[in-house]
Amino acid sequence: MCAFHIIDMGAMQILDSRGRPTLSVTLTLAGGATGWAGVPSGASIGTKEAVELRDGDLSRYGGAGVTRAAATITGSIFHRLKGRPWHSLADVDQALIELDGTPAKARLGGNAVVGVSMATARAVAAAHGQQLWEYLTPSSVRPRLPVPHFNLVSGGVLASNRLDFQEFMIAPIGAPSMAEAVRAGAEIYAALRHNLAAAGQPTGQGDEGGIAPDLVEPHEVLTAIVTAISDAGYVPARDQVAIALDPAASHFRRDDGAYQVAGERLSSLELIELYARLAAEYPIWSIEDGLGEDDIDGWRHLTDRLGERLQLVGDDVFVTNPAVIEQGIARQLGNAALIKVNQVGTVTETLQAMELCRKHGYAQMVSHRSGETVDDFIAELVVASGCGQVKCGAPARGERVIKYNRLLHIASQRPDLAYGLAGR
Repeated sequence: MCAFHIIDMGAMQILDSRGRPTLSVTLTLAGGATGWAGVPSGASIGTKEAVELRDGDLSRYGGAGVTRAAATITGSIFHRLKGRPWHSLADVDQALIELDGTPAKARLGGNAVVGVSMATARAVAAAHGQQLWEYLTPSSVRPRLPVPHFNLVSGGVLASNRLDFQEFMIAPIGAPSMAEAVRAGAEIYAALRHNLAAAGQPTGQGDEGGIAPDLVEPHEVLTAIVTAISDAGYVPARDQVAIALDPAASHFRRDDGAYQVAGERLSSLELIELYARLAAEYPIWSIEDGLGEDDIDGWRHLTDRLGERLQLVGDDVFVTNPAVIEQGIARQLGNAALIKVNQVGTVTETLQAMELCRKHGYAQMVSHRSGETVDDFIAELVVASGCGQVKCGAPARGERVIKYNRLLHIASQRPDLAYGLAGR
């Protein structure tokens, strides 16, 4: 592969979808190819994630500004990367890791590092005359259009209602194409919003575009979703339009180790049995972060109890970090990993995490963050990875739909790409 040279780099503070500062990064290669990245930011954050560099100046954005991170990009990072030949994105990412020198990218800031990594990937793809997803596709992987997991109802830290579970999603597993999957998501979302409004429920949105009704019990939400699926003309079933949950259990775990759900105190085993009952009553196929990230024994029980029936996705417990994922696999925690580029901080480490999952038979689901930009990088990544699953939020709001729309464009350009879950 021909070497490339980075000749210019820019960074500025912009706003994410929650109105908080984040980074916009631009990068130019010799020859004129350019790349851009809008850096996402999470609200539900695992303790082992890459650390964001924030200004800490309470007089501006409550201390959440990112001008220091922007200055790091145009300063020490650009100084390290400019004027020398690079032979791959992996080489650039390794240089960023070494320059930072901390396990969680705390010196340069994970937000600065991931922005440069994403922008580099785009620039190098452009220099090669490739779509980003084509450039990112590993040689051993067949690219695939994913099943989108649409956030219909939000709770937890993503909304100001009383729901403890964070995300209630639908997955059009049985759709024949990307276009029909997106249509199903939009029509069911509209049906649910109509039904909730007719019942006198508020229909405002949470951070990810999911509706935030004044409901408390998980089964109330699930019943409303099943009704909306049917009202929109679809079949609520695990092989048709299925349901996926992200309880994000770390956020409702008490100091004494119990979980607080709908006003009830539950042990790990009792919470697992709640999931089992819900999965028996509703067409649930996937549960993400069903237990807290530090509840390792609980995760083992969850996997033993439901691992043969359901996809059990680790987010906070894995944080897209290959070393952490390897430990989790050795402990037999779950059977799938959520993939967020900014959790680990570089595109290369993200691809390594996904390769490790494939090697051990763990599924992967590519994910957005609650604080997003109009960057559609994850749409490219999920196609490249061939993992067959993505969640970008609700089929509403520009920062969410731009990712679904990019998948529609890829599907129209490459009708030969298969749609659906990997292995099906």
